[in-house]
Amino acid sequence: MDQYRILPHPADGKFEAYGATLEEAFANAALATASLMWDWRAVASKTSYSVRVRARNRKQLLMKFLGEVIYLFETKRFLLSGVTGLTIDEEDGSSRLEAVFHGDTHAGQTEVFGNVKAVTYNEMKISGGEGGLFTIRTVVDM
Repeated sequence: MDQYRILPHPADGKFEAYGATLEEAFANAALATASLMWDWRAVASKTSYSVRVRARNRKQLLMKFLGEVIYLFETKRFLLSGVTGLTIDEEDGSSRLEAVFHGDTHAGQTEVFGNVKAVTYNEMKISGGEGGLFTIRTVVDM
């Protein structure tokens, strides 16, 4: 199974991310976001950041979670190379996510070839479950 697939879009970045679980699909969506800016497979895993996000629903949770990839790059020059320990808890009308981002600080050895400015609700879709594959479709502003 593919982790994600970059889709054509006339002006911005667009992808679908997949997972056997919702958590795996969210983790793969983070890697897809990174792949629009750098080759995450070429980044060493030298440092990590804990990520905690709370939201009203899954779409807002996804937007805030992917926003952490952008935020850490812009503020810490952090290049994501992996996601572990991702858990999603949905209860009492809210959603909570915890994860650990692994990667390295950008020091010039990795080419940054794109700039994702923001995650959008445009065409955002989270589907699947019930024993099937989870699919996340997202458009990001570049």
